[in-house]
Amino acid sequence: MSARFHTRAFDLGAAHRLQLLGIPAPLARVLAARGVRNEAELQLSTRQILPPETMSHCAEAAVLLADAIDRQRRLLVVADYDCDGATACVVALRGLRAMGAQVDYLVPNRFEYGYGLTPELVELAARRKPDMLITVDNGIASIEGVDRANALGIDVLITDHHLPAGRLPAARAIVNPNQADCSFASKHLAGVGVMFYLLLQLRAELRHRGRFDRDSQPRLDSLLDLVALGTVADLVRLDHNNRILVHGGLERIHRGAMQPGIAALFRVAGRDPRGAHAADLGYCLAPRVNAAGRLADMTQGIECLLTDDPALAMELAQRLDGLNRERRQIEAEMQATAQSDLAAAEVQGTPLAQQRTITIYREDWHPGVVGLIAARLKERHHRPTIVFAPADAMSLRGSGRSIDGVHLRDTLDLVTKAAPGLITRFGGHAMAAGLTIGRAALGEFARAFEQAARGSTDPCLYARTLSVDGPLEAGEITTSLIEAINAIVWGQGFTEPLFDNEFEVLEQRLVKGQHLQLTLALGGRRWPGIWFRRTETLPDRARLAYRPVIDEFRGQHRVTLRVEQLSS
Repeated sequence: MSARFHTRAFDLGAAHRLQLLGIPAPLARVLAARGVRNEAELQLSTRQILPPETMSHCAEAAVLLADAIDRQRRLLVVADYDCDGATACVVALRGLRAMGAQVDYLVPNRFEYGYGLTPELVELAARRKPDMLITVDNGIASIEGVDRANALGIDVLITDHHLPAGRLPAARAIVNPNQADCSFASKHLAGVGVMFYLLLQLRAELRHRGRFDRDSQPRLDSLLDLVALGTVADLVRLDHNNRILVHGGLERIHRGAMQPGIAALFRVAGRDPRGAHAADLGYCLAPRVNAAGRLADMTQGIECLLTDDPALAMELAQRLDGLNRERRQIEAEMQATAQSDLAAAEVQGTPLAQQRTITIYREDWHPGVVGLIAARLKERHHRPTIVFAPADAMSLRGSGRSIDGVHLRDTLDLVTKAAPGLITRFGGHAMAAGLTIGRAALGEFARAFEQAARGSTDPCLYARTLSVDGPLEAGEITTSLIEAINAIVWGQGFTEPLFDNEFEVLEQRLVKGQHLQLTLALGGRRWPGIWFRRTETLPDRARLAYRPVIDEFRGQHRVTLRVEQLSS
């Protein structure tokens, strides 16, 4: 399957200024296309992060926590069951304990309690006799759960980053940069980032109270490896502030100053942390942590990141690795079934090309893996996709992924307005969302979802396009360019360069039955190439989107072109 290439525009003046700093010309163009205008925007010192006092209610929440610490009140962190939630929980526990708090945690089993601070989860938490519940990476939609906690005399402090609805829970304080009244300049913090910011403000409040001075205060930068992992894992936009946080975490990882659990996850993944990039956090570590929440209980992931015992960390990391292998097998089987079902549906009904959305369900699908299947189908078919699995005898739980330009949470909100009561509950953001519906409502939901997308989005969004950064001269494809690229933190919203050229395809063959190995020629030079998970052959000349990488081959480093797409 091919795509129409769209070359990113860039500011010529900004590219020239960046080039004068010694940045290679192709990389200068790439950075300018991503909005970088000057050297300051490339500086990633943690001293440059946005001040925590600019986040609405952060100071208020810090006072609340400082009072609780002074009075030795019992705190209970209520976590989410994904990697962002797990890292946010561990950051909260490590940071609060370093500041003298009595704090424990509770993470719901997604199959029993669902997402967020539900009334049922509050009842479970109440058995621990906490004085305060602190949500991390959840809570902004937990109106009933907070009401139940208030009725039981338990205070609630919400830290979250998801988009709020019109009505907010009646918590003692809510720290969320996406609240309507929040002037915090970065709206893209992950849940772990919000918790880290609250700890910064709490430390300042305790310092003001004389609990410690700047020399004796807890070193919160020791938590940045966790902040980096959760931020990358949650696919939030890597704006300048988030790139600072991720860069700070990677620096600690490079010099070995990381949590034992992070080090153990690198070992079981077979990756060297000394040369780690943000992509290693997203593609190697995060899936192993997430596997616990998808198939079992996120407690294993949290304990791996929380322990200071390297041996225990390795034991837990190996368990997570085993769960991840099991997850991959389940995912492969579900993906094959989903593709078969979609093909059959096309024969019987409307061709997929004429639809704006995909809604799909099977009774035997694993509810912890539906989000991954939604992502795969979205990538393959370029349609907002929601995949459902059974939640209980009465309801289905779905997970959705979307394409650029189609805001998934807002589209689901349109469904609720057009058909009140059809969706039991939902939440999320532009690119991902979760929801619950009644079993009998599946067909009606699929029609309403399709209609909402048709009525609110431009048809051109559904034509497959790929943003690229233009061609490279043959002499520009060098190890020095690749090393300069690798020195920068890339990620969601600040994507790694993707160049495109018309190549002569000299050789091509399948390796391991699923990857296309290539020899590509340009300007009298030739390079090895690889297109992962591509089995169809290419024409003799092809315009390809690719990333130049340094590959280790037989003990030597060589430039390889990692192909991503063929131009239509």
